[in-house]
Amino acid sequence: MPAEYTLTKDAPAPLPGIYSQAVRAGSYVYTSGSVGITKEGQMVEGTVQDRTRQVIQNLDAVLKGSGMSLKNVVKANIYLSNLSRDFNAVNEVWKELMPEPKPARTCVGVAELPAGGTDVEIEFVAYDG
Repeated sequence: MPAEYTLTKDAPAPLPGIYSQAVRAGSYVYTSGSVGITKEGQMVEGTVQDRTRQVIQNLDAVLKGSGMSLKNVVKANIYLSNLSRDFNAVNEVWKELMPEPKPARTCVGVAELPAGGTDVEIEFVAYDG
């Protein structure tokens, strides 16, 4: 079965020629990392919590474009540019928006993230088997 690539207008557009919003391989969907920008390409101002909400909304739209939802997420990777400051704040939004049972998850601190110095990036692996 060939891979299928997702492109939805309900989430920020990927950089042309650089990456896809998501790739479906069989029963799995792998999203690219998403940052806190709107589908119009504007960075969400405010707190890391505001940007985390936007990231999860973006990824939910990408999953829906792949025929899945947040309920299908089995693994998440979260990248924070200030882990000690933002870990608990991101967890609050995570508890609020991610359905039970929560997916497996990794959260790491990184020196820098793309997209104009954002402070949070998240990627998902979803499964519908």
